[in-house]
Amino acid sequence: MSKKHPFTGNVIGIDIGGTGIKGGIVEISSGEMLGSRFRIDTPSPSSPLAVAKVVKEIVDELMKRPEAPSKDSPIGITFPAIISHGVALSAANIDKSWIDADVDAIITKELGREVQVMNDADAAGLAEARYGAGKGVNGTVLVITLGTGIGSAFIHDGKLVPNAELGHLEIDGFDAESRASASARERDGLDWDEYAQRLQRYFSHVEFLFSPELFIIGGGISKRSEDYLPKLNLRTKIITAQLKNNAGIVGGALQAAVHFKLTK
Repeated sequence: MSKKHPFTGNVIGIDIGGTGIKGGIVEISSGEMLGSRFRIDTPSPSSPLAVAKVVKEIVDELMKRPEAPSKDSPIGITFPAIISHGVALSAANIDKSWIDADVDAIITKELGREVQVMNDADAAGLAEARYGAGKGVNGTVLVITLGTGIGSAFIHDGKLVPNAELGHLEIDGFDAESRASASARERDGLDWDEYAQRLQRYFSHVEFLFSPELFIIGGGISKRSEDYLPKLNLRTKIITAQLKNNAGIVGGALQAAVHFKLTK
């Protein structure tokens, strides 16, 4: 059950990834990161206890800063897994011992304060919808990240529909991300025209299913968007993400603030 917290307007967000765990302090009204991110390599093995201890180390460092929120304020945590009621139902790029683990309970116990845990792609999508490329867009906004796989976030009228795993849609008998992710382009040695053909097939299918108002493209390959986005023929507007590597931290902090009723 959520508690009342004295709210300074600032919330800590922590983004847990397969290679690094990073955190920052976010000003919720603007989505601005206050000061620099603090990052520590993900421990190996990335077991629950080891990861939780790194999260605490990052939080302890951020709490020393003048922008830090109150000591009992909630913290937003993003995690590379399908998350249901704080429990990890999968484990992407992190130790498999996390599967069926109560991420919320493990990190809450280590930090001694409340947390809100969510999928990392959902967090990035939520941040883009509130503060970034999707700001002010009503209807359905789909944030698609092209990387090792295909991550996705489904936003409708600014609200997150969690755990939309659109990278795992089956298209032409294949898992979509096995054909259209950035890693698939590199694996198969595709030039930009060839890759655009695969993206066209993927985005046309998603467009048919959901009729979104906007596609937002994230992931490292979004830096090369001029090489493939102009080659796509879609009814839906498609643009690149704005918040880049801070999106997970910002979205995690926002979700914590919304969940604990610190903001709408």
